[in-house]
Amino acid sequence: MADSPGPGRSRLEPIFSPQSVAVVGATRVPGTVPYDIFHNILKDNFQGTIYPVSPRERSIAGVKAYKYILDIPDPVDLAVIVFPSGVVKLAMEQCGQKGVKGVVIISAGFREVGPAGVQREEEIKEIAQKYGIPFIGPNCLGVINTDPNVHLNASFARRMPTAGSIGFLSQSGALCTAVLDYAHAKHIGFSKFVSFGNKADISDIDLMLALKDDPATKVILMYLEEMTDGAAFVDAARRVIHETGKPVLVLKSGRTQQGASAAASHTGSLAASDEIVDAALKQAGVIRCQTIEEMFNNAIALAYQPLPKGRRVAIITNAGGPGVLTTDAAIHERLELATFSDRTRDVFKRSLPVTASSRNPVDVIGDARADRYRVALGSALEDENVDGALVILTPQSMTDIDAIAEAVCSVASKHDKPTYSSFMGETDVASGIAILQHRHIPHYILPESMCRAFARAHDFRSEKDRRFSPAVRFDDVDTRTARTLLDTAIAAGRTYLPPADAMNVLAAYRLPVLPSAIAESADDAASVAAKLGFPVAMKVESDDIVHKFDVGAVMLDVRTPAAASAAFTAILANVRVHQPDARITGVLVQRMAGPGEEVILGVKRDPAFGAVVMFGLGGLFVEIFRDVAFRIAPIPPEHIRGMMHEVRAFPILTGARGRVHRDTAAVEECLQRLSQLAVDCPQILELDINPLIVRDQGDGCAVTDARILVAADVGASGNAAGAARNS
Repeated sequence: MADSPGPGRSRLEPIFSPQSVAVVGATRVPGTVPYDIFHNILKDNFQGTIYPVSPRERSIAGVKAYKYILDIPDPVDLAVIVFPSGVVKLAMEQCGQKGVKGVVIISAGFREVGPAGVQREEEIKEIAQKYGIPFIGPNCLGVINTDPNVHLNASFARRMPTAGSIGFLSQSGALCTAVLDYAHAKHIGFSKFVSFGNKADISDIDLMLALKDDPATKVILMYLEEMTDGAAFVDAARRVIHETGKPVLVLKSGRTQQGASAAASHTGSLAASDEIVDAALKQAGVIRCQTIEEMFNNAIALAYQPLPKGRRVAIITNAGGPGVLTTDAAIHERLELATFSDRTRDVFKRSLPVTASSRNPVDVIGDARADRYRVALGSALEDENVDGALVILTPQSMTDIDAIAEAVCSVASKHDKPTYSSFMGETDVASGIAILQHRHIPHYILPESMCRAFARAHDFRSEKDRRFSPAVRFDDVDTRTARTLLDTAIAAGRTYLPPADAMNVLAAYRLPVLPSAIAESADDAASVAAKLGFPVAMKVESDDIVHKFDVGAVMLDVRTPAAASAAFTAILANVRVHQPDARITGVLVQRMAGPGEEVILGVKRDPAFGAVVMFGLGGLFVEIFRDVAFRIAPIPPEHIRGMMHEVRAFPILTGARGRVHRDTAAVEECLQRLSQLAVDCPQILELDINPLIVRDQGDGCAVTDARILVAADVGASGNAAGAARNS
């Protein structure tokens, strides 16, 4: 369980590094999961003692079997349970009585199969808690530790992976088998390899923190199907990255907008689950990957080579076309072509053929042999203007592929700058690729992937060294008033706050709300407007009307008392035509904001991550282009600015193409205040400020309309950790 005190490596030690293992449910029947798990532990040279537990067998593969785990005379560190789900409860109880220190439950038939399975899962959790047994699973592939002092393959994978510095954690067991096969073909090794299944006890967060403290692991890879405690995950990942410098790479499935159509606000409809996950992982510094290939492309770069200190790359190729393609890919990934020093260019002119290019990319010509690559790569890496090298080879008739691969490996090993390779092709270059992979030079079939991996490695170097300020907390807010307004609406059975109350909630947090009042008649509208000061905007006050413009229930730039009276009458008439059943409590009269750019701010309460804050430009930008950005509250100032710059249309606010520079500092403060409101008031399910009018630089901004969806007993746990961190 992620919230258990001190999960860490020590709690998982009996699972990762047991001195004795009992396979509970072992069998002599080939082709079954229990058989394969027992034989994997046996044949893959586990360094401890193994005990088969089987009610029917006296021995398995020449090893004495025990009817029950209680019959084993010696202590047992780890039990691997492979009985059918209906028997797991009994097996777990006996493990507790035996004093087993850790359990892996391979068996399926629990939460994933429905209510009966949920009950069975709860029962084994209760037993585990009673005896204090940490367990992985159920419904998982198992656990692999390649440490030569342990060498444990407690899984039903087809092979034991080679040792390496990459830790892999997966919610899917079936995916694990495919990944192991893929990694074997690429000569990629692992430190730890864990399938955690239903994570009924030990979670993905626990395992990530365990690998944080694992000296054999340099890079952590994770495949996730669900994120049940997103805020805790973000905190844990940030700890891993900033305390140890270990990269965390995540492949998260389920990139659809499930349920978005049912959302009641712009923020709710735009903040689909995947956008929220994306924002959260970005905020944590995690590298999110879209495919398994991309994950491992990044992983080998991060695990095998030094992190690049900058974006300046030297491209070395024996063919002009691939050099140009690599240049295009590098620029696309915001890399820079290094400008070589005079000394480096002199070396190139002396050492390379006259037909070769001494500029970047360096074309060593199609007949290049190993010595030419050696000179070009070595000189480039010695150049102080170069942060890393990208080596390309195309297999031509005279190309000594293996010798060039050896030369690349030899030169790269003498420098503290990264070298990546792309030996283009498959069959002819296979032996050279194998040399590169065995010598830990990251290899990519195509240059585009190579450039992308280099860029991610550079981004990670910047991320791991970045330090963030705590989220800003304002002392001038009136939390009590805001909560009272929200609680009153909930007690009255309202789904939405009345517009005037919504504005008052924002005003309690000192957001720049325009003066307004409710008019209940045409004469009242004229009087209210005159008191507020012209020009005014007028809009119907009704819980039943979501899009007021669509029904003619908004009048802007009203400039006289007579016009205000007429606008009141027209608004009610339009509503009666378009939505006759709508309940109307009056017309909101509000002072006009004046000229400026429209932006939208919002909040959505996510069950996994808590309060999510949104920013985007209004109008077409949000309605059609979905040009918005998200962050998880509470938001550090650096991430506030980051989400603003993430919006593609943001330059409109900063004077692009001769436009007026708007007050972006005021928008930043509004987002900070909104983040605090979202954390302090978990009653807010969704919130829109749409639009916020941003005036000229130094003139502030103004809230013209707000909509707040409320709910009782909304869990605030998603932001609890972050709030505590920033208090």
